[in-house]
Amino acid sequence: MKKVSIITVNYNQPDLTEMLLDSIFNTNTYFALEIIVVDNGSLIDPLPQWKRKYPAVNFIASEKNLGFAGGNNLGIKEATGDYYFFVNNDTEFTENLVDILAATLDDHPEVGIVSPKIRYYAQPFTLQYAGFTRMNYFTGRNTCIGQFEKDNGQYDKLTGETGYPHGAAMMVRKESLKKVGPMPELYFLYYEEMDWCEQIRRAGYTTWVNMQALIYHKESMSVGRESPLKEYFMNRNRILFIRRNCSFQVRLVFWPYFLFFVATRNTVNYIKKRQWGFITILFRAIIWNLVNSDNSTNLGYKVPESKNDKVKVYK
Repeated sequence: MKKVSIITVNYNQPDLTEMLLDSIFNTNTYFALEIIVVDNGSLIDPLPQWKRKYPAVNFIASEKNLGFAGGNNLGIKEATGDYYFFVNNDTEFTENLVDILAATLDDHPEVGIVSPKIRYYAQPFTLQYAGFTRMNYFTGRNTCIGQFEKDNGQYDKLTGETGYPHGAAMMVRKESLKKVGPMPELYFLYYEEMDWCEQIRRAGYTTWVNMQALIYHKESMSVGRESPLKEYFMNRNRILFIRRNCSFQVRLVFWPYFLFFVATRNTVNYIKKRQWGFITILFRAIIWNLVNSDNSTNLGYKVPESKNDKVKVYK
């Protein structure tokens, strides 16, 4: 049996993280398992209490907010498993979740990443994810299959290769990370798992969804459905993803499409909603991509406050 390292990142949401941990302990039947929780610079340190409540869990305290990729990469450094299962702290496990995903990687050595079916926690029979289509690089768009549909098993036949994993829950083969390295941290939030997937595919692996495995997701609880943070990084990183993964010829089509269609459409929507500040946010995201390289670590945005830059590991 291959060892699985479950890795999750907490930022100022201790109650959500505790519900995740409780769901893991209440449903898990997979024995070769370790759990790693990275606290990503929360303003109030939850680890002293957690160490008493969850002695079997490995905790890492980063006193700086490193973003989604940076927090998970701290977990990777401490993980000892053959497979890494990255899960958002606003998810909840179901029975046999780890077993099914691990068996997928066991049985299909060509698979580098596999995600489960995802349903909305607040609407437990409604799908959020049944796979992704491949990216249309000319527009920087793709489609989440099944989203908002009632789950009647209509997509269960899709088990197999899919366009992209879902960042809320994805099990990754350790061997594939040795070839491509950790998650790209320059995104900070959004699109990092898609960029990572592109790299893993170029290394010769495939990406799967296994519709027999199920996880529930409390969508958008970490940044809000609409926020300046989300608007900035969604737009900035959509452009950045295309810059990093597409040819010059493709970018010649993408840039006019984004500037003349996407930016115009979004601006009109912001005006209709009287979200005047979002107009500035959008153009900050565009300008960042015009003046920074596609490997720049300059985020161009003040990230949520954290304490400092120390890291502590508790086992």
